[in-house]
Amino acid sequence: MEGVWYAQHPASYGLIPLGWIYRGCTSLRKLAYTSGLLPSYVADVPVVIVGNITSGGTGKTPLVIWLVSYFRSLGYRPGVVARGYRGRAKSWPQQVRPDSDPAVVGDEPIIVARRALCPVAVGPRRADAVEALLKHSDCDIIISDDGLQHYALGRNFEIAVVDGIRRIGNGRPLPAGPLRESAARLASVDLIVTNGIAGRGEFSMKYVASIARKLDSDEEIPLAEFSPKEVNAVAGIGNPERFFSMLRAKGFRVTAHRFRDHVRYRKKDFEFGNDLPILMTEKDAVKCEHLGLSRCWYVPIAAELPEVFNKRLSIVFGGADHG
Repeated sequence: MEGVWYAQHPASYGLIPLGWIYRGCTSLRKLAYTSGLLPSYVADVPVVIVGNITSGGTGKTPLVIWLVSYFRSLGYRPGVVARGYRGRAKSWPQQVRPDSDPAVVGDEPIIVARRALCPVAVGPRRADAVEALLKHSDCDIIISDDGLQHYALGRNFEIAVVDGIRRIGNGRPLPAGPLRESAARLASVDLIVTNGIAGRGEFSMKYVASIARKLDSDEEIPLAEFSPKEVNAVAGIGNPERFFSMLRAKGFRVTAHRFRDHVRYRKKDFEFGNDLPILMTEKDAVKCEHLGLSRCWYVPIAAELPEVFNKRLSIVFGGADHG
């Protein structure tokens, strides 16, 4: 749908009536929660929501990992909750560990568990995941990876993430456009982080990629020293072009292989008819570790935020001894 949502595609106009219905339903649902007609779960600890108003990836997970480190530096003990999208667990919520099965709990929560080294729980009902963390860990602040529209979970602070290139596309609600909520929703969040060039009142988030790690071993190589420079690049994420563009900016000649977001890979998906190295995202890597692939490397991404963003957060949360 990206060709429809992020360009003036004629097909979008035919979907506008469905978009009106979607917006009406979501507005009524939000009103039911904000008016108290439907109850929202209020945790005993602060809850920070990291979300977006568009469908598809905007780069929330690297920011969540950054926030875990930041709050830990202030003396907090962070935990993370997420939906566990496409996870097929038989019961919810699920505790997520570095060696969890992505088919059970989803792919992005495993990245958080590995990189942030904090308690992580997933489930369709975020409130249940929060309760599980508070019951089984000593978390004193919760970060929700996605969930801006999940009004069943009360929140103390909201951060919206915006794609600096695609922005809000054609500005129409699903399915005519990418919007989950009206663009006016951005005016009500506490902070807006832009993955790329920031607009007025926004904070720019940069991705830092410096190494490639072998999928089937502990070997890692600085991207600047990686050879050969001609590679197969694999991305099954919300915006694959961001990954391919990053590799090209690092001097790689890329043959791009795009897969749908949250795809479940098979070994034959990597039969490209050549012996070139394969570079993939970390999100793809967690789903490929069991496939016995050779010549495969993944590129970890770290978020970099400006100092002024840190200061804005510190004004709200401050530093404290939570031991």
